[in-house]
Amino acid sequence: MNDKQKILVADDELYIRLLVKDILEPEFTVLEASNGEEAVSTTRTQQPDLVLMDILMPKLDGYAACYAIKNNELTKDIPVVMLTGVGHELNRQLSQEMGATAYITKPFNPEDLLDKARQYATALCVAAS
Repeated sequence: MNDKQKILVADDELYIRLLVKDILEPEFTVLEASNGEEAVSTTRTQQPDLVLMDILMPKLDGYAACYAIKNNELTKDIPVVMLTGVGHELNRQLSQEMGATAYITKPFNPEDLLDKARQYATALCVAAS
């Protein structure tokens, strides 16, 4: 039986998904999505504890995917952390407006990513208390 928390990594770059998976997998079950539509669909069906979302993706960008996740009754409480190479303040603000919990820019420090994953994947448990 797998009682690890689930994290969905939504990024169109396979290398980034594999890198993040390598960092997180010892502690978490890592799910993957290669575009925004897949991210929204996987979030609905798998109910991960956290979504790490790139902004620039095909089919549905990270903003639209985040908005779809945060405005669905089944998935609205799942934290979405933007994980992107776009570091502009305007992008951070727009991410927040779409419902993102936090914003991490690439390149990222693996330890920092793991710390954020631990912090936000358990945020659901803390918020419920």
